[in-house]
Amino acid sequence: MAQNCSVEVLEDSHVSPAPGSVPTTSIPLTFLDTLWLSCCPMQRLFFYEFPHPTFHFIQNTLPNLRHSLSLTLQHFFPFAGKIKLPPPPQRPYILFTEGDYIPFLVAESEADFNHLIGNQARHAQELQALVPKLPPPSTNSVGTNGLEQYLSVSLMAIQVTIFPKAGISIGITFFHAAADGSAFADFTKSWASVCRSQWDLAFLNNSPPDYSRDSIQDPQAIWSIFLEQSGKLTADLFSSSIPTDVMRVTYGISKTSIETLKKWITTKCRVEENEESSLRLSTFAVTCGYIWVCLIKLQKSETPDILLNEGDVICHFIFHADCRDRINLPTNYFGNCLQPCLVAAKRSELLGEYGVAAAAKAIGRAVAELDKGVLKEAEKWISRVRDVLINSKHVVSVAGSPNLRVYEKDFGWGRPRKSEVAHIGCYGSISIAENRDEELGGVEFGLALATNELDKFNAIFEKGLVNLL
Repeated sequence: MAQNCSVEVLEDSHVSPAPGSVPTTSIPLTFLDTLWLSCCPMQRLFFYEFPHPTFHFIQNTLPNLRHSLSLTLQHFFPFAGKIKLPPPPQRPYILFTEGDYIPFLVAESEADFNHLIGNQARHAQELQALVPKLPPPSTNSVGTNGLEQYLSVSLMAIQVTIFPKAGISIGITFFHAAADGSAFADFTKSWASVCRSQWDLAFLNNSPPDYSRDSIQDPQAIWSIFLEQSGKLTADLFSSSIPTDVMRVTYGISKTSIETLKKWITTKCRVEENEESSLRLSTFAVTCGYIWVCLIKLQKSETPDILLNEGDVICHFIFHADCRDRINLPTNYFGNCLQPCLVAAKRSELLGEYGVAAAAKAIGRAVAELDKGVLKEAEKWISRVRDVLINSKHVVSVAGSPNLRVYEKDFGWGRPRKSEVAHIGCYGSISIAENRDEELGGVEFGLALATNELDKFNAIFEKGLVNLL
């Protein structure tokens, strides 16, 4: 049963860039942005130790946190703006105008902070109470007769929750069509740096976000194809559909275990001729492969074989590759630059003796394909992913990346004690990040499981590592 999920709102306000600091700016959405128009809002949580009472935070910490956000938004102003969705065939765009802001909520919770930052099972509702909802989209009438309408969608909301004499959480909800994980990580890193340094803007000024769209070539107007495939964009589409009747758990795979996994795969799997030299046994491939197989074994334990043995079922794994380096975009490019990658493997192979090897090899091959060129047949991305989500009997998609370095976001209170992707659970999604424990190294995965799946998955995960290691 979930612990106390309620929070008491202490302040419901907003934060803007300083008046006159940012001119009215319009940024067109590329096809890499419109790809995400129908995606549910992203939710990221950071937990920090803070052994002070609420009044201490309000008086001594909150003013700095708020002002540093305002300073950061002078560079990351799109998050305070809105995406405008005019009637087709017009192109969606981000618009910032004077007075635009980010909703900023301050709350207090009596929940057990140490429970929330643990790896053990926690009810999803406990995390959802700590992330804000985006304001509902507004509808505007346009045209000579006023019959045409377009949506105006807010891009970010922030909630700071105090756990008196224990900790603080910062919950951020943002709209993926505005920015991907890399751009969001730049924002949080910049905000943390400005806050920690007491408003020193050197970090921001040395590497401000790049909003240029000149390098994103789209001669086929793929943005319009994605816009059409997203269906009718209404206000209801942007409401959260995140499951809350599940339990959240975290599993870590240490650096030592990863290296042993790599050696096991190399020696045990039947590597085809000439394949070994190009085999990508990266940390991402072997750890995601291991979790993928564990989740398939869990499904097998939960589902009667008669429903699964309809031929040799194909299982799918979905990840998204950052293509900035591959198309020569600057690392500080603000926007989306992710390519969805679909990995397919036979269920019988994944459940076999060398199942983890088969999974890791399949993911590794998909990563290697990116070296041959990216953004190929981009116009088919949505239709291909949608077909898998509708027709596949087993889909796992992963959000996040160890490269985003979520545990380096220090606002002045030390490194986060825990970071969570609060929205996982949609479409079979899981999350991945670097392990907070620097000595153990490796990665950690966030999962959303039904209550009756917790013990079964834990047994599968632990037994699998023991057998392989």
